[in-house]
Amino acid sequence: MRVIDKEKPVLVTGATGYVAGWIVKKLLNEGLTVHATVRDPHNTDKLKYLQNIAAQAPGTLKFFKADLLEAGSFDEAMKDCELVFHTASPFINKVKDPQRDLVDPALIGTKNVLDAVNRTASVQRVVLTSSSVAIIGDAIDCESFPNGLATEAYWNTTSSVTHQPYNYSKVVAERAAWEINKKQDRWDLVTINPSLVIGPGLNAFATSESFNIVRQIGDGSMKFGIPEFYIGVVDVRDVAEVHFKAGFTPQAKGRYITSAENTGLLPLANILKKKYGTAYPFPSRYLPKPLVWLLAPLAGFKRKMISRNVGHEWKVDNSKSIQELGVHYRPIEESITEMFQQLADNGIV
Repeated sequence: MRVIDKEKPVLVTGATGYVAGWIVKKLLNEGLTVHATVRDPHNTDKLKYLQNIAAQAPGTLKFFKADLLEAGSFDEAMKDCELVFHTASPFINKVKDPQRDLVDPALIGTKNVLDAVNRTASVQRVVLTSSSVAIIGDAIDCESFPNGLATEAYWNTTSSVTHQPYNYSKVVAERAAWEINKKQDRWDLVTINPSLVIGPGLNAFATSESFNIVRQIGDGSMKFGIPEFYIGVVDVRDVAEVHFKAGFTPQAKGRYITSAENTGLLPLANILKKKYGTAYPFPSRYLPKPLVWLLAPLAGFKRKMISRNVGHEWKVDNSKSIQELGVHYRPIEESITEMFQQLADNGIV
């Protein structure tokens, strides 16, 4: 059990990220001093929204330069911190070189941050942003779980550099973190494993694959139909709250699936259609799986991914986060509507 001193600074890596921004806001509103790592602390345009949040909060925000692939670059930011939130990791689906663009930054970045933790005597706890894809590689994997429901006990064993490389990057990074943690007993590790994160970004032009998916639901890309993908979704503000509670709840331990609801892309589209009617070309039906499979390469997807996901239910058990951290998940109607409205307000959809 670790009791974190709130008078000490708290480190958040990748502070300009979609989830990280809400974690920073929560910490600042709680009056903490936040050490935020970014690629360029002098890029005032990119950091202005975080500075504005800090100006209206009782806490203090300090920026530090750090690079996931640069050993030792997190040492200065970590000085005197008892708690480290490591959120930085790329979330992009279409890449030229999965090893270089996804796996290396996730794995090497995690190792570099945790190597710094091992060198920093003050650190007591690390909260790592992992993903539910470190538990489930493809929706079809759920069929091998009791009641078709994934828990924190399971690991994704079906992804690789060539199949679902983003999912694979999260697996190897989280596994490496647990291996590093096991070799010492000064600091403990808690991992947060969210499903698809939705909800408004603090930065109006936030970049995350989540925004691309929601944009495509409403911009006409899927007006003739939508693939029968099942997913879990969770509000970004709830993900930040789970991180905070995992950091400051002494008894917090292990992994936490962070997901509000098991749903699918068409149910999300139907929520938006109920709200906006015919103002946007929302899809209203599923595309036949054989057609999705046939056309997958034209859309940049591999047929194996389509085979193992389309039409297969994706289900996780979120009870551990509710029981141990006292999380109250927002209704997904609120999350998806606020996110879509933000995209509309900014002319993105």
